[in-house]
Amino acid sequence: MDASSPLTFAVVGFIIGLIVGMGGYRLFSKRQRDAASLRQKLLEREHQIAEMKSSVGNHLTGIYQRLHNIRDEANQLEHQLKEDAAEWNIRDAAMQPKVELSGIDPHQQAPSTSTSTAPTMPRDYADGKGGTLSEDYGLKNNEAATPQPPRY
Repeated sequence: MDASSPLTFAVVGFIIGLIVGMGGYRLFSKRQRDAASLRQKLLEREHQIAEMKSSVGNHLTGIYQRLHNIRDEANQLEHQLKEDAAEWNIRDAAMQPKVELSGIDPHQQAPSTSTSTAPTMPRDYADGKGGTLSEDYGLKNNEAATPQPPRY
């Protein structure tokens, strides 16, 4: 084949046309622009989420530090109270049980539920003597005692 033959020009033109067409589709396609904008939004949101996670982590660390400081101050106050009670020979204040601020003492076992008594009913309902929670509270026993309005 000749280098200047029309068939060679047609093949080269077709290949160049395909390359230009693919480039134009990529640049000017609405779907491609939408996909690119969605990718950009996704990256921005991921960045915002990462910032929020770090700020929440910092916030929780600050709260934990403040809680630790409060516990330390409470322990210092309790120690000072015991020292003052011992100095003034006050047995009641010195013998008060230690109150755990965290709510649970790790050295203390949980109370067993088998030894505790069952909760009782509220007295005003259970006694059946017309308490405020009884079923007949507010009902009159004698309807004749209440006068009927006049009928015209």
